[in-house]
Amino acid sequence: MAQIFVVHPENPQSRLLQQAGELLAEGGLVAVPTDSSYAVVARLDDKDAAGRLRRLRGLDERHHLTVLCRDLAEISHFAKVDNPQYRLLKLATPGPWTFILEATKEVPRRVSHPSRKTIGIRVPDHRVALALIEAAGSPLLSTTLIPQDETLPLNDAQDIVGRYAHDLAAIVDGGSCPFEPTTVIDLTEDPPKVVRAGRGDPATLGIA
Repeated sequence: MAQIFVVHPENPQSRLLQQAGELLAEGGLVAVPTDSSYAVVARLDDKDAAGRLRRLRGLDERHHLTVLCRDLAEISHFAKVDNPQYRLLKLATPGPWTFILEATKEVPRRVSHPSRKTIGIRVPDHRVALALIEAAGSPLLSTTLIPQDETLPLNDAQDIVGRYAHDLAAIVDGGSCPFEPTTVIDLTEDPPKVVRAGRGDPATLGIA
């Protein structure tokens, strides 16, 4: 059964997030609120994490998983970013965006797209999500918590308990969050291509 950690959305209790971080270190999957919807996360260095995240969502290996980073500087450790891409990322982060970029060698091959060698990258604008990354001590591998064969993400911790209590190690309950996924933009395309419409408005970044 998943452990439930109820935290304040603006000032989350570090002790509780440290416990969630320990469960991640033990190989667990953890649901956490973000600035778009709830996401399910795992440690990036966990060899089984990508497979378990995909099985939970019913995804194949061609679906991009996302690396949750603490800040813009951390992105360049995991993705190759040129000057125009950097300017766009600086404008957009933190925020409800996922950007598809070419992965660096720091990203395990089992995590990146099998043929394109790309990865999703994002910096959430949510104190609980950022605090959990900090507690874990490294960026986290994530995917939006959209139930298999459904289209809408989950944004309520009690709903997640009802659906995934036996699949997750923990659920960090930071209250309800927006009911939209991130907007996904492929920056390896020229011009950048909107892959999935979501909470972020591409027009604010100058993208049609």
